[in-house]
Amino acid sequence: MCLLPEEENVNPLALPARDRAQLTCSGIRVDRGGRTVLRDVEMKVSPGSRWGIVGENGRGKSTLLHVLAGTLPPDEGTVRRVGTLALAEQEMPAEDERTVGDAVDEHLADARTALRRLDVAAAALAEERPGAAQDYADALEAAQALDAWDADRRVDVALAGLGAVSDRTRRLRTLSVGQRYRIRLACLLGAGCDFLLLDEPTNHLDLAGLEYLTARLRAHAGGVVVVSHDRALLSDVATTVLDLDPTRDGLPRVYGGGYAGYREGREAERIRWEAEYEQQQTEHTRLQQSLSDAQNRLSTGWRPDKGTGKHQRATRAGALVRSVHRRQDDLERHKVTAPVPPQRFRLPDLPARPGPLLHAEEVTVDGRLHRPTSLSVKSGDRLAVTGPNGAGKSTLLSVLAGHLAPSTGRTHRRRKVRLRLLGQESPHAGSGRAHDLYHAHTARLVSAGVLRESEVVGLSTLGLLTSRDAGKPVAELSMGQQRRLDLALALAARPHVLLLDEPTNHLSIALVDELTEALRATDAAVVLATHDRQMQRDIRDWPHLTLRTEA
Repeated sequence: MCLLPEEENVNPLALPARDRAQLTCSGIRVDRGGRTVLRDVEMKVSPGSRWGIVGENGRGKSTLLHVLAGTLPPDEGTVRRVGTLALAEQEMPAEDERTVGDAVDEHLADARTALRRLDVAAAALAEERPGAAQDYADALEAAQALDAWDADRRVDVALAGLGAVSDRTRRLRTLSVGQRYRIRLACLLGAGCDFLLLDEPTNHLDLAGLEYLTARLRAHAGGVVVVSHDRALLSDVATTVLDLDPTRDGLPRVYGGGYAGYREGREAERIRWEAEYEQQQTEHTRLQQSLSDAQNRLSTGWRPDKGTGKHQRATRAGALVRSVHRRQDDLERHKVTAPVPPQRFRLPDLPARPGPLLHAEEVTVDGRLHRPTSLSVKSGDRLAVTGPNGAGKSTLLSVLAGHLAPSTGRTHRRRKVRLRLLGQESPHAGSGRAHDLYHAHTARLVSAGVLRESEVVGLSTLGLLTSRDAGKPVAELSMGQQRRLDLALALAARPHVLLLDEPTNHLSIALVDELTEALRATDAAVVLATHDRQMQRDIRDWPHLTLRTEA
């Protein structure tokens, strides 16, 4: 169902404003639990504009959607809405006794009402009742504004395009979360609202559904605001990007030029931020050293040779004191105003070894890896493992890592080759702190002779976890932070062969971009399986091994 802002709700029907539609916010601030989640957010969404909202988890992206929709009042600032809007949240109710048809009827309630009113007005016009002509004209205008006659067809097309259940008698509670999400998304697309506010809309969609959604959003005549970590969706859809991640002055940034403009602008701003911080730190260090030198001269260097008059000694001492005070004043005036810039991911040097490192010959796994599969990799090789769900991509990587024995065929790993697998699921449990877990892991690598002490990479040097996050118990880390820790543990062994299974899961856009660039440059062999469409585009020049679901 399209929502109609209260200030526009003079008619019980939610009629779209079309070309007149506007969705703007100014000076938005939202506080939660004593913390400012959003500050000084400015947006202007017009028909035809498509906004992407990006940022790490906890930056207020979903909160901003609710502010725009009017379901959450901001603590400060104003929102103006002209037209209708639809909001699709990430969460779905667990128990829902409605049928698919009930959900469709709910979202098309305005179209249904408009057609009923038109029928009543037509009957009154036929009976020549007083005022019937105006009532009919009004009802016809409303039905036309909603394109009410085509509403069901639009929903049916969206259900098919998203691969959703179209049987309107099915109970929603009997469907998976993904199916229920697709049904709701299809209803919103079919309702014809002026503005679509979508929170991670590519969750639960297959490739065909992703392509359909992308085409629909690009063709939407109204405005679109989408919160997403899906870089391909942002690249294909967004015309403007609002970045809620930390900035030099703490304010959100708006980038034109779509996703490419956002990446270019963010990188340029980050370089300026890092340069300013480095310059201020260098100057602060210089002033501290100058003060220290002056203090040393005052304590030891002012005493003249024996026989020098008291007046000369007093004059020299006074000059040194003034020098110290001057340098103290200089240091006090010089403040490091630039906050610490965000960390950058730094892939450690992963060593190369001559000759083949890993070989698999005709391997299968009963019920999981159906077709006999062979491959061989050496240092510097890149291999993308592709195929539909259930084809055995994760299974193949587990076999290559030695975590799973093949049913047929064999694998061979060169002696003393260091190989690590970054799996999809985090294996961590317990209450230990992240840095303790990492240090214990590297200590075991040294004691086992896998690494020399000089080869150990400190957790802080990888740029994956801040010192604050590294000090947290692992159980308190977010999914994204746990994923960063998983990557750090895999890289700690300085592997010759790196196996990556859906490495972009739960990682920020910035980190994924940095990881992709690092994988291109490393001397290690890399075998990677991913459904991430943007990463697939970024590694399209890699050799591909395509797996099939059938035997």
